[in-house]
Amino acid sequence: MEIRWLEDFIALARTRHFSRAADDQHVTQPTFSRRIKLLEEEMGVTLINRQTLPLSLTPAGEEFLTLCEQVTERVRLTRDRLREINAGQQRRIMVAAPQSLLGHSLPEWLASTGWQDRVQPYLRATGWVANDYFQALARAECDLAICYWPVGRCDLEIDTSASTYKVIGHERLIPVTGLSPQGEPSAALPGTRAHPSPWLAYPKRGLLGSAIKAHLARLPHSTYLNAQSENLYAAGIKELVLLGYGMSWLPERSVAKELTQGTLVRAGDSRWDVPMELRLYRHQLQRHAELDKFWSELAPSRS
Repeated sequence: MEIRWLEDFIALARTRHFSRAADDQHVTQPTFSRRIKLLEEEMGVTLINRQTLPLSLTPAGEEFLTLCEQVTERVRLTRDRLREINAGQQRRIMVAAPQSLLGHSLPEWLASTGWQDRVQPYLRATGWVANDYFQALARAECDLAICYWPVGRCDLEIDTSASTYKVIGHERLIPVTGLSPQGEPSAALPGTRAHPSPWLAYPKRGLLGSAIKAHLARLPHSTYLNAQSENLYAAGIKELVLLGYGMSWLPERSVAKELTQGTLVRAGDSRWDVPMELRLYRHQLQRHAELDKFWSELAPSRS
């Protein structure tokens, strides 16, 4: 199977139109249609529903699209790295990290290592959930991944057995809330049974959601929360908190400016803070000279 067939399919899935997709791929429509047909014959399934307008993907086509995007992205990364090697450049190290770390923690940490010019954030990872990082490490889509990780025990359905990690920093999830029009906190912990605090939650099975759930379970008193919504991403939750829709736990560094300015305030004291580690992961089978050198210069690893 040729890589251009995968690129053709991505173009067709994006445009939902054979003529426009053919133009994007700089081929005639008959040639493009023939390549898509050959792709379907190669896969042994129908990928395109041609009876709808605009065209739609079959269930098999939706699944195949995800695979196409992963494969073509990996080919692009490999091509870029080979070009760097051919040009005599040092290979860049790709690090995946959540968006909340890109503003402060990641640049500061990279500057402290002296590798800031050789380690590059992998921006596609900013929308990932925790499992995505370890799957990307396994398929060598990125070299390293930085994750928040609970200090205390909690139930996490994440397989990290193929990776090793180093703790590169610490963070706290702290409860914060916006202000009402009267200048009062919009929510406060612990809430009451009659008046639970409005809570902008993370999914319970996600990494941050599991950490908060476990921390609250360890406290000697009850907490009364009314979940207003669920959001995987701290940045999205922060925006809702700023708009005054309730309280939530957010990484302390990500709200430091708002706390100083007074646009956010604490919704509870330090008892409610959830301690987290910043863990740097790599896959045990992913090796290259630059990555090994960088890893060896860091503090002793843990598995």
